[in-house]
This record gives sequence, structure tokens and C-alpha cells, in this order.
Amino acid sequence: MKIRYFAWVREKVGVDEETLDLPESVTTVAHLISFLKASDERYAMAFEEQDAIRVALDQMHVEHDEPLGVTQEVAFFPPMTGG
Repeated sequence: MKIRYFAWVREKVGVDEETLDLPESVTTVAHLISFLKASDERYAMAFEEQDAIRVALDQMHVEHDEPLGVTQEVAFFPPMTGG
């Protein structure tokens, strides 16, 4: 699965994107975040305030309890502001 990171999430993780083979136990966005946080200190820092992070599955915004299903791409980004 392709994982993409934007803005300060990308800065903390240290990469724009990566492709991961996830264990079968990772079935929702929340499980994916927990899996990433446990994998490395950079991810733990990036997802420290996970409620503030927005998620898109295959370019559709979803909540953290959304099942991953057959998702090809997950994108993580902070809330957007504009002016």
C-alpha cells in the first residue's frame, strides 16, 4: 500500500511517500496509525496528535475508523487553513 505524507506530517516522518506491506491485523486507518507509531520514533512524533491528522483513502477523505479494505493509497495531512 502506498502511504503519502504532507506538510508537517511529512517533515516529522522524513519522507514524502513509501510503500508498505501491512500485516493482516491492520484493517482500519486507526490500526494503520498505531502500526506506524509503534514502528519508529519519527512516526510516533508525527502522529502524536493523531486526532488533528486528516486522512484520505484513494483521494477520498475519511474518518480514522474507516476500514482500509482494498485501498491503494493512504494520505496523511494536517488540517488545511486558507486565506
